[in-house]
Amino acid sequence: PMANKVPLYTFFEREVVKNDRGEPWDGFPSSIIRAATCGRQQLVFGDSGGYVHMVDRAMNINSFQAYESSVTHLVQMKHSNILVGVGSDEEGATHTIKVWNQDKVDKGGAPQCVRHFRATHGSKPAQVSCIAAHEDLTLIAVGLASGVVLLYKGDLSRDRLSNKAARVLHEGGKPVTGLHFRYEPSSTVLFVCTATEVLSFMLSPRDRRMELDQVGCELGCSVLNDSDGSLIIARPECLYSYEPEGRGGALGFEGDKVLLAWFRNYLVIVMRDNRRSDMQGASKGQSITIYDVKNKFRAFSGPQMDVLHVLSEWGSLFVLTGDGKLHKFVEKDFQSKLDMLFRSNRYDTAISLAKGQVTASGGEGSDTLIKIYCKYADHLYGLGKYDAAIQQYIKTIGRLEPSDVIRKFLDSQRIYNLTDYLQALHEMELADKHHTTLLLNCYTKLKRVDKLDEFIMTQKNLNFDLETAIKVCRQAGYAKHALYLAQAHEQHDWYLKIQLEDLRAHQDALTYISNLGFDAAENSLKMYGKDLVNELPEQTTELLMVLCSGRWGAAEGHVAPRGRAEEYIHIFVNQLPSLMTFLEYIVKHQPDSPTQVYDTLLELYLRAENMDKSDSGARQTRERWILDLLQSPDSQYDEYHAMVLTQIYDFKPGILYLYERAHQYTQIVQYYMEKNAYNEIIEACKKHGIGDRVGLWVLALSYFAGKQKDCAAQIKEVLSHIDEHNLLPPLMVVEALSHNSTATLAVVRDYISKRLEKENKNIAEDEAKIRELRMATEKMRADIRELKSQARIFQQMKCTTCNSSLELPAIHFLCGHSYHQRCLGGDEECMMCSAERKQVQERVLSQSRSAEQHDEFFKRLDGNPENRFAVIADQFSYGVFQKSLTSGPARDKAAPASRPRARQRPAAPAEEAIPVLDLAAALGPGALGDLNLGPAPAAASAARSGSGYSAVGRSNTVGSGYGGSRSGYGRTDSLDQRPF
Repeated sequence: PMANKVPLYTFFEREVVKNDRGEPWDGFPSSIIRAATCGRQQLVFGDSGGYVHMVDRAMNINSFQAYESSVTHLVQMKHSNILVGVGSDEEGATHTIKVWNQDKVDKGGAPQCVRHFRATHGSKPAQVSCIAAHEDLTLIAVGLASGVVLLYKGDLSRDRLSNKAARVLHEGGKPVTGLHFRYEPSSTVLFVCTATEVLSFMLSPRDRRMELDQVGCELGCSVLNDSDGSLIIARPECLYSYEPEGRGGALGFEGDKVLLAWFRNYLVIVMRDNRRSDMQGASKGQSITIYDVKNKFRAFSGPQMDVLHVLSEWGSLFVLTGDGKLHKFVEKDFQSKLDMLFRSNRYDTAISLAKGQVTASGGEGSDTLIKIYCKYADHLYGLGKYDAAIQQYIKTIGRLEPSDVIRKFLDSQRIYNLTDYLQALHEMELADKHHTTLLLNCYTKLKRVDKLDEFIMTQKNLNFDLETAIKVCRQAGYAKHALYLAQAHEQHDWYLKIQLEDLRAHQDALTYISNLGFDAAENSLKMYGKDLVNELPEQTTELLMVLCSGRWGAAEGHVAPRGRAEEYIHIFVNQLPSLMTFLEYIVKHQPDSPTQVYDTLLELYLRAENMDKSDSGARQTRERWILDLLQSPDSQYDEYHAMVLTQIYDFKPGILYLYERAHQYTQIVQYYMEKNAYNEIIEACKKHGIGDRVGLWVLALSYFAGKQKDCAAQIKEVLSHIDEHNLLPPLMVVEALSHNSTATLAVVRDYISKRLEKENKNIAEDEAKIRELRMATEKMRADIRELKSQARIFQQMKCTTCNSSLELPAIHFLCGHSYHQRCLGGDEECMMCSAERKQVQERVLSQSRSAEQHDEFFKRLDGNPENRFAVIADQFSYGVFQKSLTSGPARDKAAPASRPRARQRPAAPAEEAIPVLDLAAALGPGALGDLNLGPAPAAASAARSGSGYSAVGRSNTVGSGYGGSRSGYGRTDSLDQRPF
């Protein structure tokens, strides 16, 4: 038979169910089982005596009387604890349909019968041949032996069903052999099998009948495929599959089929084994086959005598035979099944099983599936089936290390397979840059330009390393592909590199840059500007002008960024004329350009001026350009750098202008000295050697004095200016001229004679001044001695202020001035001499302060290197060696006596009239030795006795100083002047 050609793998182990004593289980020793069903963790059997037996997992039996006569059909609902049964209460009577709610029990412990009704059609007793119940408990289909199919609608648990509720779906002449509900979201399909036809009914408000086949099946030879909902019918020649719209495929299983059942993904087929029946001389020889419909192999096949019912529960398959024994078929574990398949090299079957396992477990077992792929791929690779092997390896991507696969296909003969694997690796976005490199190399070696185009130019999503792809395409000579990648993915650097280095398309590269944004264009020109300037100097220069002038992509009302011109100077290294044009444009439109721009432009001008000196007109034009650049107030060049450039290129006007601008007049004179330009030296000294720059004449004299040729005229002119400004002592002039062998005495005779006359005149003036100062000093000393040693007689008759006769009280000062007390007011000094005295004091104080400012002294000393002696002498004049008059204990003691006049002391005691200590402190030791004090007590007595003398008339005053301060001691008794 054809079934024997189907692969067989023993995935099930058969055993007889035994009781606690280890003996075969025989739950129904005296009963004949007529019906069986399963579900809700139990096996349910109905016997010929009308009993229903419910068996749990521990093989315990719970029975109840369902009918008086026999039970013919049982249906256990899967989603609810409802049991539907068909039987009769007496032999030959109409079958009754009952519904039991197993959640409810009566007093005897039996399930409660919630509904029952008779299956009748017409006046004759109806015999039920098959029954089916919908899982939502709203439909019951009943097939009669007369060929009629009745459909009952209503809630089985609530509505009372009767014959009035039945609707005839089908009427035929042959018994109904099978009824099966197919559950769909939009509708419900009822498959109807008879002995002569197969039908389907779309149960909706308008029932639709479909004839699927004109050949039917025997009773029990139809089953519903739980995997896809198709109907499977067994006939002697083969197995057929049906969908609601028509017949499907067929499976070649020859032989008389007795029973079909469904278990998990397996189809259980019970066949009549004619050969075994003949051998045993019986008619009940049978075999059971467990067939995997999806994977097309037999999971079990073996003899099984007198099969009555096939049930499935608790993950196992149960078969009840005519001898009352219950046989259990247990499926082996998944790994054991895989090992069996591996030994038979049935990797495709193992993969299919593993996929079903992953689907059933919700994703678990994927690692096992990958291992199977690997084993299968290695097996195919070992057989030399590389195309098939690479397809299996592709399925391992993401789990198996790609390098292990790539190594196996590196041989040039297997490059096609390697290409397929690498391409799949990229499609899954798991490739790195090395994989990209290898794939592109494969394309290029195979000359598969179409594949290369497909890989590069039709990829919407970038699933490879872009930089690697570009590099490989360039190396393989596919520059256009690399260019496409760079442009499509905005790789500006790579695009320009390919255009310039590979395709040499400079114009296209420049056009591409002109369409970029500011930042990208700026970076591109910095990197590739040198190459572009060499090939397209004018166009590139114009593009740079736009970039650096703020006009790049500038829209109305929008200020565009501006490039830094100094950053592009280096790209013009081989195109100096273009650089000059570029920088001229920049400084014209951007006067505030940085120093580097102006310095470079100046150097370009100087170099151009120095290269061609034959054309005088062009040279004058270039000189004017240079001077205009140097003299422009907007120019930002570096002066010292410009000096170096003008000296390197020996540009005389520029050198002199920069020296003069920098006030380096000495450099101007030295420049002329280097050129031996005598007249220019004199003119430069005349122009700049004025004020504090007269040292230029000294420099000129030293220069001319060192010359061996006759420079008498120049020396005379220089000497006249030295003499005019007294720049050098005559001896130094003579010494400087002594180095010139051509200079004679006649050259310096006039200078020396003038200097000698001037010196003699100065000496005479100084001596006269010394004598004058000496006489004044002697006179001053005499006055001081007189004040210290002699009494001073006051003979002034009139007040110095009001010029009226002097009256008491009166105040006399040592300077010779006398005042009325009222005219003097509150002043304590002589009003006529106070201004002069203050000037003297301020001068002394200023000199004292200058003497203490040593930093200023050293600054003046360093600032006059040619006349330091005069600075030192001037510092001595400030009294640096004298003791300060404003500090020390002597000053503290003299403080009371330094007051210009005494306060009025009416009726002062005699002993307080003469402050002797104050006088001694002010005048110094021995100052009172020659002073005639006079009869002070008598004057005091006269004042007290009221003899007409005013007490205020006593002028007990002591003063210190010279020229206006009161510095004596005296008394006025009357208007005549008498010694005190």
